[in-house]
Amino acid sequence: MSPEITLAAGEASQHRPLIITLFAIFVAATLVITVWAGRQTKSAADFYAGGRQFTAFQNGLAVSGDYMSAASFLGIAGAIALFGYDGFLYSIGFLVAWLVALLLVAEPLRNSGRYTMGDVLAYRMRQRPVRTAAGTSTIVVSIFYLLAQMAGAGVLVSLLLGITTDAGKIGIVALVGVLMIVYVTIGGMKGTTWVQMVKACLLIAGALLLTFLVLLKFNFNISDLLGKAASNSGKGSAFLNPGLKYGATGTTKLDFISLGIALVLGTAGLPHILIRFYTVPTAKAARKSVIWAIGLIGAFYLMTLALGFGAAALIKPDEIIASNKAGNTAAPLLALHLGGVDSNWGAILLATISAVAFATILAVVAGLTLASSSSFAHDIYANVIKRGKATEKQEMAAARYATVGIGAVSIVLGALARDLNVAGLVALAFAVAASANLPTILYSLFWKRFTTSGALWSIYGGLVAAVGLVLFSPVVSGKPTSMFPDVDFHWFPLENPGIISIPVGFLLGWLGTILSKEEPDTGKFAELEVRSLTGTGAH
Repeated sequence: MSPEITLAAGEASQHRPLIITLFAIFVAATLVITVWAGRQTKSAADFYAGGRQFTAFQNGLAVSGDYMSAASFLGIAGAIALFGYDGFLYSIGFLVAWLVALLLVAEPLRNSGRYTMGDVLAYRMRQRPVRTAAGTSTIVVSIFYLLAQMAGAGVLVSLLLGITTDAGKIGIVALVGVLMIVYVTIGGMKGTTWVQMVKACLLIAGALLLTFLVLLKFNFNISDLLGKAASNSGKGSAFLNPGLKYGATGTTKLDFISLGIALVLGTAGLPHILIRFYTVPTAKAARKSVIWAIGLIGAFYLMTLALGFGAAALIKPDEIIASNKAGNTAAPLLALHLGGVDSNWGAILLATISAVAFATILAVVAGLTLASSSSFAHDIYANVIKRGKATEKQEMAAARYATVGIGAVSIVLGALARDLNVAGLVALAFAVAASANLPTILYSLFWKRFTTSGALWSIYGGLVAAVGLVLFSPVVSGKPTSMFPDVDFHWFPLENPGIISIPVGFLLGWLGTILSKEEPDTGKFAELEVRSLTGTGAH
């Protein structure tokens, strides 16, 4: 461990009461919000969609809170701090993706469904097989995304409390899992939405403060900031040019294209983002909430440039890597250095920014868990197991039990993934969402001939292709930064499977439809088309 890291850990330990107090205040405040919202959650519509009572701005704020995850704050800042220009490519991909969501998905989805993605698919197809597939896909994508948040939580709290043992880090991951279960089981969508709104305000304020302090340090001269970052990185001008991470070989260039495709197409298939469109009263509000989200998220991603390059300029890369191999602690370390490594202000800033990052993680894991438990309860339990005969009370109970189960799985997998870059992990969730969910949603909304067979081929085929390629990629084995660094069973050379698995999802959806003898229900498609475009008959 480098002297700076030892010092940072020492500072953190000296001010541990302050750090624990800040964390405790945030957790207590969010629990109060959750309990308050839980008392107002009376029906399934309240639990799944917050009673559809949120305004476009409120939902836009909550969507941005849901989207600006540990990957955005910790992962992207770390990627820019270590790889310069190439690290910022995550921000561009994450932001451009919203145009796909805005133009193709937000309004039709709000008009066509009630609570989950499965509602849209089941409208014109055989209910049970399609809902089972949609529920399975939602749970898999959510767990991939949860991995990233859990890994971020473990890294963050370990840095603050000076925890170096694996058992301690696993304990932190378990704590986050327990809190997330409490948020969702008690507060449902109402509680989760309010927590996300509070967290979005905190995160933007924290990023704004760090950005101001970084620019102040360089007298608001961006050229000086970039120059210092390039020289301090040890890479010189290459740090500010494309190719440091994604240009060394043909494989890395291909990996970049794969990553870009996954990021741009993945957002429109993410379950926890899709269910947010159901929380507003009209399709117009759904569209406006996406526009609000684009503005807020765009401003935040511009600030990640200052965070990443500021960390590169003020902290040696060895120090960032010594704290966390994947660079996930660059933003909290930047806060410490801006305040002064050996000063009270440094410790206060470190504690504040870390509490904000922790808030980010808690809010996002709550949204993800709600998406997957809702899909299990509404699609699989109520409509497949109970064949549409479950009462609202039974359905909500099933959602709460599912929350506990998904939380337990996430804790176990999050403990394994604690040393991986959180932005990279989220990119995998995007790839799985774009491979399994997006083709099926688009075909269902816009292709008259699409059938149940096509939907099943698309969801399961895209899911198997994406998850299978990830399992045999360098993310899981074969590299020092892999999930299992001591073994090597990878044969797929790319870290992101999107370039293969996304076309496979679209192709299988088309092929399954063409080869099936099933006649599409054109009457139902006409109904869905009118409903998705006009909102007639929407819930």
